[in-house]
Amino acid sequence: MSSNNGFFSSLFAGKCPKCRTGKVFTHPFYNIVNHGNVHKNCPVCGVKFEPEPGFFWGAMYFTYALNVGVSIITGFTLFVFFGDPELWIYISVIIPLILLLTPIMVRFSRLLMMYLAAPYRKYNPAAASK
Repeated sequence: MSSNNGFFSSLFAGKCPKCRTGKVFTHPFYNIVNHGNVHKNCPVCGVKFEPEPGFFWGAMYFTYALNVGVSIITGFTLFVFFGDPELWIYISVIIPLILLLTPIMVRFSRLLMMYLAAPYRKYNPAAASK
């Protein structure tokens, strides 16, 4: 079953980068208090998700880049489809949108950090059978 999981489907589903089966997060994204909490180890293969203290600090850069992207796309959409509204409209649309998307962006940033920078990031289908 785990060998059918592709890179992107596992990434977007929040699965372990090593076995692509175990869940990375302890709570759903809509749990405001615990949305970013990560299991200490993968429940399936046992890989340690945080290889060193402060590992996920690097995910802040991914979150920043995602926020900039959302701001640019939203600003462009407002400009093109709403005829360049006043500044307060840009602010009143972009800031709440970023605040609403923060739990999702934090989770996705942590997943990107694990999938792209962690020492265990290489997929191993045999890890799911442990």
